[in-house]
Amino acid sequence: MALSGIQIYKLLPQTNCKECGFPTCLAFAMKLAAKQVELASCPYVSEASKAQLAESSAPPIRLVSLKADGREVKAGNEVVLFRHEKTFYNKPGVFVKLADSLSEAELQAALKAVEAFHVNYVGIDLSLDGFAVENVSGDGARFAAAVKTVRAHSKRPLILLAGEAGLAAALPLLAGETPLVGPATDGNWQALAALAKEHKAALLVQGESLDALAELSEKIKGAGLEDLVLQPVAATLAGKLALNTHIRRLALKKNFRPLGFPTLAVAGSAEEAVQAVTKYAGFIILERFAPELAYPLLVLRENIYTDPQKPIQVQPGVYEINNPKPTDPVLVTTNFSITYFSVANEVESSGLPAWLVVVDAEGMSVLTAWAAGKFDAERIAKSFRTFNMADKVSHKRLVLPGHVAVLSGELEAELPDWEIRVGPREAVDLPKFMKQAL
Repeated sequence: MALSGIQIYKLLPQTNCKECGFPTCLAFAMKLAAKQVELASCPYVSEASKAQLAESSAPPIRLVSLKADGREVKAGNEVVLFRHEKTFYNKPGVFVKLADSLSEAELQAALKAVEAFHVNYVGIDLSLDGFAVENVSGDGARFAAAVKTVRAHSKRPLILLAGEAGLAAALPLLAGETPLVGPATDGNWQALAALAKEHKAALLVQGESLDALAELSEKIKGAGLEDLVLQPVAATLAGKLALNTHIRRLALKKNFRPLGFPTLAVAGSAEEAVQAVTKYAGFIILERFAPELAYPLLVLRENIYTDPQKPIQVQPGVYEINNPKPTDPVLVTTNFSITYFSVANEVESSGLPAWLVVVDAEGMSVLTAWAAGKFDAERIAKSFRTFNMADKVSHKRLVLPGHVAVLSGELEAELPDWEIRVGPREAVDLPKFMKQAL
């Protein structure tokens, strides 16, 4: 049974040394009870206490990390079912499947396309996380050759989908890395577990029911392998949803250790990919790479796994759009990413030059920041002085967002040398306003 924070505290050294990153042992104990930290963070806990705390300190869903050349994709350590309950911590890794039956030229072309795929979403660079190489040919040597080609052209973490022969041939090529290998089933788990343990890899465990997955994971853990990823197999979307949800609920609500691992989903369609992101895959393998599928999927993932208490922000400062001259107008907005990019993109696409002053509003949108007292005349004026705007322009014309027209009088008092103009409420109307009113 899980221990309370006070019960855990009694088993800690109670030195308040702060080496765990928390000010007191009690604070650390509370985090430990909430499954938000690892017991290993305490350097002075006794062996006797470790034995008692092992079950309570382990996260309900084990953290599994795939590593390669300094890159890392993590899954697990989640403590809630729904995002509104608490922040999700580890975004599901998205991998692209490559078959070893492809020719060398086809393999290189597929690798080049994925490696080149980078998109910028409200200031965040999005890309895919790695590759899943599948031993379609059944030939261990050909599989190893495909893995070698992938590694020669990419440093991203790998998932190796193969049996004993293929893994035995390929794993020596990945020394120092932590790939995910498998899938392990009732028929091959002993051989695959031995290979995974020898090469320090995580093992994929496949099953068609909760009982099958739980039984197999317990056998593999008994063989000394802890880093497991579950792959529940079902014929329909509804079946996959049910299995993934049950696994998550049993791990979090019942602390059922045999299912306390991240899950993997293979997505052959957009519907399967979206379901995998939302319910509750730790790793996702796309059957094919297509930019029109990858981009919305990565945006969806970013939106779900962004901490709602920490809005996406851009750096406050002065942004020059379309090479403005000292005579061009100055626009003002907040540092909420979506607000910034809405304004910047509209002005940039119009071809009109402007200076855009981005005020630190703690990542809030214009109206939200104004209501919270984070976007007022004093803050705007302070930003203008900090960024030396008076020295950058000769025609001191400031355009205030239309939603906060009420600030114009106060801003005139704060910046008496500036002409304050009230702009439109929506960014889409800025180009027309700039052409007609400025």
